Amino acid sequence: MMRSLWTAASGMVAQQANIDVVSNNLANVNTTGFKKSRTDFEDLMYQTMRQSGTATGADTMLPTGIQLGSGVRQVATQKIYTEGSFQSTGNELDMAIEGDGFFQITMSDGTINYTRDGAFKRDDQGRIVTSEGYPLEPAITIPENSSNLAVSSDGRVSVILAGETEAQELGQLQLVKFVNPAGLDSVGHNLLKETAASGTPVASDPGIDGTGTVIQKYLELSNVQIVDEMVNMIVAQRAYEINSKAITTSDEMLEQAANLKR
Repeated sequence: MMRSLWTAASGMVAQQANIDVVSNNLANVNTTGFKKSRTDFEDLMYQTMRQSGTATGADTMLPTGIQLGSGVRQVATQKIYTEGSFQSTGNELDMAIEGDGFFQITMSDGTINYTRDGAFKRDDQGRIVTSEGYPLEPAITIPENSSNLAVSSDGRVSVILAGETEAQELGQLQLVKFVNPAGLDSVGHNLLKETAASGTPVASDPGIDGTGTVIQKYLELSNVQIVDEMVNMIVAQRAYEINSKAITTSDEMLEQAANLKR
């Protein structure tokens, strides 16, 4: 069987995976804090038919050899952590991170996950929580009948309590950084999980040790650029078609070989 059939088939599988990633990017174009992914490919093993550098005489050698590749495969989907645009919302519980860093979120099992989505809410206990109800870490509880919730750029949260005129500080937000944020695992719900590849999270107050600052009443939008993704989709589609054409051509060549003797 011709090698090109399997080589081209691997190309079709790879481009299908590419389209899957592009589709997910486009589906999340309006997801707060979403970071687009990129598909990385690598070529597969080669069969060496003639080794370069082989001696052909007393003082001569082959300058190049003959190697036949066996196709391509998807090797990684990498998150691109460029900053998205900021949208003013006027909501006092909305927060965006200008710069590097992640909010810390406490899960039901006590573990910590991470997010760039700052669309926070207040639960029945007054805690600042995500849209799924998971509390922000460190936990901050807003008292009843308080007003004028303010979050400074360095993460200090304060309110004015009922019957008072001076603001009272409720707590301090902390952000975390990772050596390799691309190594974080996406677990859905706009959350990310630490892995061995991401490195250990380093927590600090906003604006310290290279972490970004907090902007209240703003949200960070997705960093997906629709035009770029549409171009990526066209390129992937054409590459898929070209690989399918290679399979068709290989099939026609086999047909011609099979019909040599009749």
